[in-house]
Amino acid sequence: MDEKAIRKSKLIYWASGIVSICGIIFEVLFGALGSYILGDGVKQYTLTISLFLTGMGIGASLSEKVMKNLILTFIWIEFGVALIGGFSSFTMFGITAFAPEGTDAFYLYFITLLVGGLTGIELPILIRKANEIGVTLNKSTARVLFSDYAGGLVGGLLFVFLLRPQFGLVKSAFVVGCINLAVALTILWLFRKEIKNFVVHATFGVIIAILLIIGVLFGEAMAFTFEQKLYKDPITYMEQSAYQKIILTQDQGDTRLYLDGSLQFSSTDEYRYHEVLVHPTMAQAEEHEDVLILGGGDGIAAKEILEYDEVETITLVDLDPAVTKLGKSNRKLLQLNEGSLFNEKVQVIHKDAFQFLEKTEKWYDVVIVDLPDPNNESLNKLYTKEFYSLIRNHLNPGGAAMIQSTSPVFATKVYWTISKTVASTGMNTVNFHVDVPSFGNWGFVMASRDKINVEEFEIKVETEFLTEDMLLGLTQFGKDEDSRIVNDSGEQFILEPNTLIDPNLIRLYENAWQNY
Repeated sequence: MDEKAIRKSKLIYWASGIVSICGIIFEVLFGALGSYILGDGVKQYTLTISLFLTGMGIGASLSEKVMKNLILTFIWIEFGVALIGGFSSFTMFGITAFAPEGTDAFYLYFITLLVGGLTGIELPILIRKANEIGVTLNKSTARVLFSDYAGGLVGGLLFVFLLRPQFGLVKSAFVVGCINLAVALTILWLFRKEIKNFVVHATFGVIIAILLIIGVLFGEAMAFTFEQKLYKDPITYMEQSAYQKIILTQDQGDTRLYLDGSLQFSSTDEYRYHEVLVHPTMAQAEEHEDVLILGGGDGIAAKEILEYDEVETITLVDLDPAVTKLGKSNRKLLQLNEGSLFNEKVQVIHKDAFQFLEKTEKWYDVVIVDLPDPNNESLNKLYTKEFYSLIRNHLNPGGAAMIQSTSPVFATKVYWTISKTVASTGMNTVNFHVDVPSFGNWGFVMASRDKINVEEFEIKVETEFLTEDMLLGLTQFGKDEDSRIVNDSGEQFILEPNTLIDPNLIRLYENAWQNY
């Protein structure tokens, strides 16, 4: 080959690598979109990856039809991927906000299959073009595929560590679309002598570039207005952290925190939730010196615990530093948590709760589990027998734990499965529930190695809601929310503990909340 042919072949290998990087980014981005908007992350990632790969297979098959104008075909496919993929997240939020229910899921799966199909057409075309230039078929295939596979790794790392945390889902899609377009325009320029009507094709490329740049600059702000439709109150703060979407809303003095779309608290009634979470546990525990909070990065549970003068240390373990940073900096949250995260007794650790309990050798008098609901695989492991066994193994003699356990009304099977899972560790348990207007009826499970006698509980600090007289009533459940669950046929539903090997809780949770 002459020097010019070598330069062109190298460009094709670079193009295949960059195309693969963009393809894998779109693949995982679609999974993240589905996880955030549709829920059940494992299901959405499984479907999007499967559909994307199926699309690539279909595209590779269709590439056989492309017999001439290989470079021009590649360029227009890249134009399509840039435009469709670039606007994918923006359009998804718009459809979710305004279109009928179910349309967003159909759109996501269709766009995944379509972008996968376009990506699948590209690689065979590049292999054939490299062969056409003069590279032998076995070398052209091997080199293009190497660029493809290596690019896939780079794309995954870029999405996880740069694009998603720094740009979010909407801007990331536009940025990757721009990269696809840059590849197309570069190829268009270097192969311009082989392409008829070069100016026409370049003009279309420039138009797409203008649209994508507008998307980069203004798309996120417009998508913000779409997302506002999903929330009752105006959004005052929004951040896509490395772990989750964090949103604060406010209206007429009511501040609400949402993590990945799930409400965590409302400032108008959070005290009902947090007082039941904390004070019965403190009443059961014989000592209060060392307290562990798993979750609770907003600092409100820590505020309640600091009411007890005998508390010497509070270890707060929250995976996401963005949440605790918000709890230390946001004026509304500081009013709610009274600056608890700045208290010298509070040590904040950013770590997975499961891993923390596996590694720590410390024992605690009180353990408060204030984690989000088990709506994905990552959270599900924090509702397993293995996790609750770790809690048991870090409780001092006479210690007590309280676990937020979702709603016994809306998710009855989920609540009692959590309760049975805690009891399967050998600890004694008592079930509590309380009406929280912003949530509805909400449940908790108290656990201790010792016998739990609610009638003897004493609340020794000032509260806004909780009284000693009402504690026993919080352990009473109505017929439609107690553990005697029956199926539609009238047969008793058999509850099984949730484990790492058999994570039955996710399925129960998804089925329970699909109508709410």
